[in-house]
Amino acid sequence: MNCEVIAVGTELLLGQIVDTNSSWIGGQLALAGIDSHYQTKVGDNWSRIEEAVRLGLERSDAVIMCGGLGPTQDDITREVIASVVESDLVLDEGIADRIREMFKTRGREMPENNLRQAMVPEGARTMAQQPGTAPGLVVPVETANGDQKVIYAVPGVPYEMKEMVLGTVLPDLQARSGITSVIESRVLRTWGQSESGLAEILSQRISDLEVVGNPTLAFLASGVEGIKVRITAKAATSTEVDRILQEEELFLRELLGDLIFAVNEDNMESTVLTLLAERGLSLGVVETTTAGYLAHRLATARSGTEAFSGGVAARGAGILSYLLKGDPGAWQPDEAAMQLARVARGILVSDVGIATTSIEDPARATESHPFGTAWLAVSMEGFETVEQVSLPGDLERIRQFSVISLLNLLRLHLERSRS
Repeated sequence: MNCEVIAVGTELLLGQIVDTNSSWIGGQLALAGIDSHYQTKVGDNWSRIEEAVRLGLERSDAVIMCGGLGPTQDDITREVIASVVESDLVLDEGIADRIREMFKTRGREMPENNLRQAMVPEGARTMAQQPGTAPGLVVPVETANGDQKVIYAVPGVPYEMKEMVLGTVLPDLQARSGITSVIESRVLRTWGQSESGLAEILSQRISDLEVVGNPTLAFLASGVEGIKVRITAKAATSTEVDRILQEEELFLRELLGDLIFAVNEDNMESTVLTLLAERGLSLGVVETTTAGYLAHRLATARSGTEAFSGGVAARGAGILSYLLKGDPGAWQPDEAAMQLARVARGILVSDVGIATTSIEDPARATESHPFGTAWLAVSMEGFETVEQVSLPGDLERIRQFSVISLLNLLRLHLERSRS
């Protein structure tokens, strides 16, 4: 069984909206054991959508169409599907009543054009999940040579799409393909080694697993989120899959050590804040280059936010003079970074202070301190350090890499002093 994805919407082609739906669906298909060889983006044009659907049905067993199920004139996914399967659109009274009730509970009058969303190709069924006004569709297709295929249509609104894909599309695909096994993944997040460096460290393990076939490893470089090592396992039951994933994670931890900083959805900031919270410590931040980006990530972390005292984005000469008690230009950058980390402990009433400075202006760059040179400082009772790093890319990437590098510096100290 293989399935392709067609994302509908001119805004996707114009770059007004980034097509994250297709990438998410592709990931879910892989986890469900469904092959997916093609993804297509197409504008709101009848002939081009129809061409994409017919081509999809020609080369794949199933097609997931995402978008074009709204109530306006340019939402034509339903109509195109009905044309492809040579079926009439009929009003589903149950869906129509549900849409009316949605508007009623919001205290609004339903525009008549919303009834377009209750039009369903004859022979199709709607999905039980309907968080919005657009129902999802499961449309069976019989080809000229008698092959049984299927078109799924889901809204482009991400949370609506995800509920339908998880609730209807994936189970239906697995049932059609006869898949009874469970496929799951676990992502180990790493920092401190390049993708090629990780591949070199894990080369023998990758070779061994290629022979065995289960589990498998894959790499994904994710910028400020680190380099991810994804373990994917397959077994008859979820319990057995979890056992395989756990064993492989333990094996990889032996190889990678403290390069691994988080698992799955946890990230560097949630890891650091959790370590601090476990010790009853609080964290304050003074930022120059990162301009509040670090404080934002800490304040919105998945866990441990009670350990975050707050942050200061110090950009101007005035605030820097106040914090450094003198002319900022009189300080060496490493000394300034350490002083700002110490100041963070005082003005933010925190146990731990961290700070960054960097060469963010090319005009200030020198041969010894080129553009992208950054100084990362940590100050806490019994431990102080400043690390000089050379960061790649433009200013935005320097800011992002400064954040994860500084937090990683603190993480390593907290983890090593705990053991």
